[in-house]
Amino acid sequence: MAKPVQAMEAFIFWSRWLQAPLYLGLIAAQGVYVYQFMHELIYLVTKTGTLSETEVMLIVLGLIDVVMIANLLTMVTIGGYETFVSKLDLHDNPDQPEWLSHVNAGVLKVKLAVALISISSIHLLRTFINAPQMEDRVVIIQVAIHVAFLISALAIAWTDKVMIQTLAISRQTKH
Repeated sequence: MAKPVQAMEAFIFWSRWLQAPLYLGLIAAQGVYVYQFMHELIYLVTKTGTLSETEVMLIVLGLIDVVMIANLLTMVTIGGYETFVSKLDLHDNPDQPEWLSHVNAGVLKVKLAVALISISSIHLLRTFINAPQMEDRVVIIQVAIHVAFLISALAIAWTDKVMIQTLAISRQTKH
């Protein structure tokens, strides 16, 4: 019975590699965002004299939004791969991101929540700048979604903190 159980456990452990193509897909999606960024940047640069200050601000906020989404994709791709699939051999690489050395599922969730709040903030700022052209209902819904992101992030951070404290207490009582 031990051999079939070991084989099953090895297969279950191997199954984490099924996530690798998903991370490659996120890299492809990031390529799409690079294209979108360059397209918007070229538009901004070539239309500079004909755009109003508000239009320039909205385009720049769109560029910031694309960068923040790209950062989110990078975090999910690198952090998720490192956490759930396999360790990256970057110890001698001077460009290794500082956050990668202490990433785990809890840290990744909090970082993702903060990134989503940042992206939502940019969207909300664009909405406020463009508020006269928007229905009140749309503005209210976007504010409600942003508040939901804030509450969710606080709940995730609080849960992570409680889990870390519980683990620390558990370790102390074992020693």
